[in-house]
Amino acid sequence: MMAAVTGSMQERTGRTLDEWVALVDGSGVDALDQKAVRAWLRDVHGVPQNSQWAIADAAATAAGWKRPDPDGYTDALYGEGKAHLRPIHDAIVTLAEGLGDDAHREGRGTYIPVVRRTQFVAVAPGPRDTVRVGFRFRGQVPDDERLSPAKGFAQATHWLHLTSDADEDDLRSLGPLLEAAYAQNG
Repeated sequence: MMAAVTGSMQERTGRTLDEWVALVDGSGVDALDQKAVRAWLRDVHGVPQNSQWAIADAAATAAGWKRPDPDGYTDALYGEGKAHLRPIHDAIVTLAEGLGDDAHREGRGTYIPVVRRTQFVAVAPGPRDTVRVGFRFRGQVPDDERLSPAKGFAQATHWLHLTSDADEDDLRSLGPLLEAAYAQNG
């Protein structure tokens, strides 16, 4: 998607990506503060949202920012009082990646997706000392009383929450749900 956004940048915004990066550099906005760059692009120049993200990413990269790898994103999610949830997170991601050679995790600032052709599961710290597991079902939703419709979480259609005391049986019980989501997103 990013390639499509940057490829048509000049047509949509009147400037190439390189021109936008140079403009950000000379603006006085901290290029490493991607949120501030996006706000400046939106408020001052009326740049569309997807272009804002592409420009902010390119400007930060030009200023020396290095995108974290999935472990870096995961470390950030499970710091500050949430480290005890990390083993549950890691076990869920391992189960999801074990479904096929084409399943791999990626990094995001607020969750860790596991992707096949498209994202089929997302894992993140949840509310009240839980780990949130979001599933993307494109067809039949498995019959599992723990599932609820997801509310704006990482492309998930349904989710459940595992408590911090989840055990191996709780984790294994996710297998059919993960398999269904994997099959529907291939």
